[in-house]
Amino acid sequence: MNIVSNWLQRNLSDPQIVFLALLLVILFAVVLTMGDMLAPVLASIVIAYLLEGLVGQLERRGLPRLPSVILVYVFFLLFVAMVLLGVMPLLSRQITDLVQQLPNMISEGTRVLMGLPDKYPDLVTSEQLDELVASLRSEVVSFGQQVLSWSLSSVVGVITILVYLILMPILVFFFMKDKALILGWFRKYFPKHHGIAGDVWKDVDRQISNYVRGKAWEILIVWGVSYVTFYAFGLKYSMLLSLLVGLSVIIPYIGAAVVTVPLLLVAWFQWGWSSQFAWLTVAYTVIQALDGNVLVPLLFSEVVNLHPVAIIVAILVFGGMWGFWGVFFAIPLATLVQAILTAWPKQAETADTVRSD
Repeated sequence: MNIVSNWLQRNLSDPQIVFLALLLVILFAVVLTMGDMLAPVLASIVIAYLLEGLVGQLERRGLPRLPSVILVYVFFLLFVAMVLLGVMPLLSRQITDLVQQLPNMISEGTRVLMGLPDKYPDLVTSEQLDELVASLRSEVVSFGQQVLSWSLSSVVGVITILVYLILMPILVFFFMKDKALILGWFRKYFPKHHGIAGDVWKDVDRQISNYVRGKAWEILIVWGVSYVTFYAFGLKYSMLLSLLVGLSVIIPYIGAAVVTVPLLLVAWFQWGWSSQFAWLTVAYTVIQALDGNVLVPLLFSEVVNLHPVAIIVAILVFGGMWGFWGVFFAIPLATLVQAILTAWPKQAETADTVRSD
């Protein structure tokens, strides 16, 4: 008990540390308990945070805050309109077409698999392949039914989408326009002396802003380059596959490996073992190499110093709690935890030094 009491006295005697711990607990509790209800607000905060970088650049060039916000906001609305009117219908058609073609792809894949026992009788048996094919067929049929059942026919789905389309742009504009006013309102309820919280926030804000905005640009660039490449090769479902390649950069080490499988399978079903398939594979490999060795160093000027194991654990934990947004913010959240753990002992040691003097 003395060990526990000494640890609590040493680490929680500083009011700044208690304030930071309490603030983090409240934030996590709000997100976990009211995350679904506050999803439009949280998503709007994320978008406003992303756009703040462009607003800041315009301000540094001499343009006042309000015109900068309006200019960036107009470009944001144009981008959203382009995605909704141009990209989403194409994605919907390609997803529907892909689901309809899945039985033919399964049949072709089954034909190829059934020839393996004759070529490699010591490694693969007909019984093993029959079980594998039956399992794949049932999974594909189930997946196809689920995809086709996803529609906007339900009233709840339509209302939810309308709320997001109307409410989120309004929230984004006011979060950008009244940033100083909103932050000032929150500061009124913070204690005047919050050194550790301020230090942690400055460190985390620098790394998170660099990561989140850089990751958003990386997704758009990889998506665009992949689409142009796939379209030039005449690959089917080029928009859908290029979007998957772009989104794969969210998950380090794992995303690229996972998205490679459907990409190469679609290419193989379309062209077989041909020169077209080989050249597409080479082009895709070049895109991945340029992303990892050129684009990432350019976009991420401040590298997040996290071990690969810590990154994978953060993706699993936060992705399990908050789905897509948890995966997207896994590294920033892990950076927040690391910054707190790094600053916490320093503050405790400083307090002990002050008391001993």
